[in-house]
Amino acid sequence: MKLLVTGIAGFIGSHLAERLLDRGDTVVGLDSFDPFYARSIKERNLARVRGRAHVVEADLLDEAAVAEVLSATDFDVVVHLAGLAGVRPSLGAPARYQRVNVEGTTRLAELARARGVRRFVFASSSSVYGASKRLPFAEDDRADEPMSPYAASKRAAELVLRALVHTHGLGVTSLRYFTVYGPRQRPEMAIHAFCRAIDRGETIELYGTGAASRDYTYVDDVIDGTLRAIDRVGDGYRVYNLGAGGTPTTLNEVVALLAEALGKPARVHRGPAIVGDVEHTIADIRAAKAALGYEPRTGIREGIRKFVDWYSRT
Repeated sequence: MKLLVTGIAGFIGSHLAERLLDRGDTVVGLDSFDPFYARSIKERNLARVRGRAHVVEADLLDEAAVAEVLSATDFDVVVHLAGLAGVRPSLGAPARYQRVNVEGTTRLAELARARGVRRFVFASSSSVYGASKRLPFAEDDRADEPMSPYAASKRAAELVLRALVHTHGLGVTSLRYFTVYGPRQRPEMAIHAFCRAIDRGETIELYGTGAASRDYTYVDDVIDGTLRAIDRVGDGYRVYNLGAGGTPTTLNEVVALLAEALGKPARVHRGPAIVGDVEHTIADIRAAKAALGYEPRTGIREGIRKFVDWYSRT
C-alpha cells in the first residue's frame, strides 16, 4: 500500500510511519516542523523513518507544495495527522487553529480527491465531545458544544470531510483519539511535563483539584487501531473512538503513578482550573471493537512504567 502520512515527525505520526514501513508499505511523509516544540525532538522522532520513507517539509496551507507531493505518487490512502494541537494554546490563537486545522484539512482533502485518492483517514479528537455530560462518549452523541477553539476546529474539519463524502464520493474514516501518551509524547502534555518536573525535583503546576479524569490511551494501542482503520477504510463516512475504554484516571492518580515509577516524591502547586478543559473523558469503544477488531491492551500503570523507562533513556 502507498500512503501519505501528514504530521509524520510528530508523536503519533512517527510511530505510525514506523509500523507501516515495518510491514512493507510505501510511506511518504509531510511535516511543516512547526516550532510549537523543538525541531530536534521531531528529528529524533524520525530516527527510524529517515532513509526508509520520503519526508517532505511543507506547510499544509502551501497548496502548490502539497499538490506536488500528491502528484508524485499514486497514493492509496491519505492519513492526515498534521495540525495544531492542544486546548490551552488554542485559546490564544483561535484564528490560526481554524486556518491550519480546518482550511488545511479541506485543502488536503480536495487536492487528494483531484489526484484520484479515494481514501482518507483523519485524526480527530475526544475534545469534539465538549461539554457533553453523557459518559462514556459515544460516536453518535451530539458534538455541538466545543469547549475550546481546538475542539471547534477538529469538529469543523470532521464536518467538512463528511460533506466531501456526500458531494464528491470521498471515503473518510475519522478517528477520535483519547489523550494518547507514551514514548515521544509532546513535551508540554501532562504526563511528559509532570514526569520531567518530578524527575528534576521541580513543582508540578496542577490546575484545579486534580480530580479531573481522562481516558489515557497508550500509543501502541492507538497505532493498532489506526492501522486497522487504514486497512478497512472504504466508501462513505465512518467515525470511531480510539480510547482505553476502561476506568478513567484522575490527574492526582497520574502524578502518584509517575512518582512511584520514578522513585521520587512529587511536589504539587494547585492553581485555578483552566478555561476550555473538560472535567472528564471516557471512550465508548464498542464501535471500534466491532468494526475494526480494536482491543486496547495497555493499562495505565503499565503504560506509565513504559513511558518512564523511555524518558529515563532519553
